[in-house]
Amino acid sequence: MTAPRTTHLSTPRRPAARGQASVLAVIALGGGIGAVARYAASLWWPTQPGGFPWATFWTNVAGCAVIGVFMVVITEVWSVHRLVRPFFGTGVLGGFTTFSTYAVDIQKLVDAGHLNTALAYLAGTLLAALMAVWLTATATRRVLRGIRIEKRGESDLNGKKAL
Repeated sequence: MTAPRTTHLSTPRRPAARGQASVLAVIALGGGIGAVARYAASLWWPTQPGGFPWATFWTNVAGCAVIGVFMVVITEVWSVHRLVRPFFGTGVLGGFTTFSTYAVDIQKLVDAGHLNTALAYLAGTLLAALMAVWLTATATRRVLRGIRIEKRGESDLNGKKAL
């Protein structure tokens, strides 16, 4: 029979909440900014009862497009402060995009008997948002690759000077 092992931590650990306070604070600040921008869009482009919620649709698509660019830039180009991603990515863009409103809009359309509009909105938003992230991330990588090639004076695959 063997005796149970005991382990001792050599350094005291900070309480998790204390170490995360700055992250939570910048997420809250960014979320407020994003939510105000989204609310302004909904006032600027109100949805008619039973109509397609275009303001929410385009807010979500535009926010996802920005997320595609942002994530490529901060993960592949620049080394940013540890609070930039939670502030802008989670806070601002999380507050700006509004998938909770998207769900409520679908429920309202279904309750009002506009099933076809609800289904079009359901599928259209998901497809457009995912496509926006993918297209902008891909385009950002291509633009950045072109800039890098141009700066180095390298040739492309055809042996021609990059533009």
